[in-house]
Amino acid sequence: MVVPGGGLSPDGNRWISCRDGYFLPVQVLSRLFRRLFTEALERAFTAGQLAFFSALAHLKERAAFQRYLAPVRQAEWTVYAKRPFAGPEQVLEYVGRYTHRVAISNNRILDIEDGKVRFQWKDYRRGGQQKPMTLDADEFIRRFLIHVLPSGFQRIRYYGLLGNRYRKDKLARCRELLGMSKLAPKADEGADKDYRDTYEELTGLSLHQCPACHLGRMVLFRSLKPITSVPLIIDTS
Repeated sequence: MVVPGGGLSPDGNRWISCRDGYFLPVQVLSRLFRRLFTEALERAFTAGQLAFFSALAHLKERAAFQRYLAPVRQAEWTVYAKRPFAGPEQVLEYVGRYTHRVAISNNRILDIEDGKVRFQWKDYRRGGQQKPMTLDADEFIRRFLIHVLPSGFQRIRYYGLLGNRYRKDKLARCRELLGMSKLAPKADEGADKDYRDTYEELTGLSLHQCPACHLGRMVLFRSLKPITSVPLIIDTS
């Protein structure tokens, strides 16, 4: 969650900054999140919405599940919350790594053979060491699909100043009240760009090159328009 340190007054004529240290007491937030999270787990268990596999299969029994949650309720949870040190660009870059990527990138998959997938993972308990892991293909797919949002869920939501309907106007007003320079309109870099050039940049393959000799260059000299109507056929029989 990205939260601004202030907002517009109700009449839109003033920028109201938050006081220093305004955001959230981390220790209180940690315990609140712990309670809400464990309560949600219990509701999901009661509703039969949790599935357990492999080494966790015994947790299907309520007593075992309660024993498993007991130490979790006593442990001190940590909610990571701090002010951004490097600036907004670095914050967006950091958040973007989680919101605009898939569960595992192709370069981490080392091998797929004999119904097994071998991939690389990072062991944070050992100083972030890169280690290989091998899973059955079915188990690998199951773990991957855990990261796929259910139907109807939205990955990113915008509220307040960033609400889609008024975002452009409200952000412009905020910049004006804060004495910031106006943003220059972005040039549409791809407006006049040939799709074949874009394809070559993305794939490394050229659509300009002759597919037969791979030496000559394809040049468009005529474009045939599609037939939009059926020609009239006169019956002369």
